[in-house]
Amino acid sequence: MPTVTLNLYDAFRLKQASGNGAVKLSGTTPVAVKAMLVTSAYTVVQNTHNFRDDVTNEVVGNEYVAGGATCANPTDTVDGAGLVTVDFDDPPTWNQHATGFNTARRAVFYAARGGASSADELIAYTEDFGADKGNVDGDFSIALNAAGFYTSAR
Repeated sequence: MPTVTLNLYDAFRLKQASGNGAVKLSGTTPVAVKAMLVTSAYTVVQNTHNFRDDVTNEVVGNEYVAGGATCANPTDTVDGAGLVTVDFDDPPTWNQHATGFNTARRAVFYAARGGASSADELIAYTEDFGADKGNVDGDFSIALNAAGFYTSAR
């Protein structure tokens, strides 16, 4: 289970900061957030990739569903000092399978709108895991920062 650092896609940061089309992560009718796994062949373009259809080279294997896994119960909070925290109850996990996948190099988090991949806004991506990872020898999950999926001070 790799512990990961996340980087926000620029389009997501702009939407959240401007409020113009911001992605609602908690409260009434929040959007579902999913994590998909990609191989080393996916090249992140942080400043221009904005929708899931920009992401290529998704992993394939048993116990992995195309489009990734839903992140449980996203929450966003602001404390008295203005620290914004986004988190999930549990990180996504892919169960072990002898014919699973073994080529995951990073995860991509996105807002799942339930339709075309061209409507699913990209949120963040992890750093490269440093080596191919998978679920062939055991369950595979991503350890998120203990302080939250994303934090931002004032």
